[in-house]
Amino acid sequence: MTDPKLPPRAERVAAVLALLDALYPAPETALDHQNPLQLLVATILSAQCTDKRVNLVTPALFARYHTAADYADAEPAELEEYVKTTGFFRSKAKNIRACCRLIVDRHGGEVPGTLEELVELPGVGRKTANVVLGNAFDTPGITVDTHVGRLSRRLGWTRHTDPVKVERVLMKLWPRERWTLASHQLILHGRAVCHARKPRCEECAVSALCPRVGVSGSRWESPGVEE
Repeated sequence: MTDPKLPPRAERVAAVLALLDALYPAPETALDHQNPLQLLVATILSAQCTDKRVNLVTPALFARYHTAADYADAEPAELEEYVKTTGFFRSKAKNIRACCRLIVDRHGGEVPGTLEELVELPGVGRKTANVVLGNAFDTPGITVDTHVGRLSRRLGWTRHTDPVKVERVLMKLWPRERWTLASHQLILHGRAVCHARKPRCEECAVSALCPRVGVSGSRWESPGVEE
């Protein structure tokens, strides 16, 4: 049954965000970068790969290729070798080359700064676009990775599993100016506490506000969940 002690969803969301502010006051993307192009390339490489692994690969990669034109004109085999340990390296290298070719041809070699333009680039979906917007251009964007999706469902904010649908729900629940910040905070909390298989609910600072949807032994249904 629904726990009567849980406040309405809007109040819970605000309270959870306040607690996350205390836990993670100044979170940043874990991907090392110095400019929008580097962040774009690193984010493409991070698909099905840890940020730690990407950060091991990118120093040599960024030392070899400096501009979008450099990537666009790269020898496929050479670029593949640089990114090989990130997994799916042929596909990633192909996307990076094609993406940077379009940046050169359509955007004068500069990474575009709008969601609409970014998602038109090969290998760039909404998640990658929002990472770049939020961290390279200070444009609010919600990054729905596995952690953000999982925590949003456990917290009873949405039932959706599709990242785009989760993003749409969170856009309505979170103040726009918090989109990038809250995304980072949920990612960090998912890594540190709210694990996929064995969440550490007894140590979680937001446990009193969480219906623990889908967690074994959960006492509550999800109250006021967004469809």
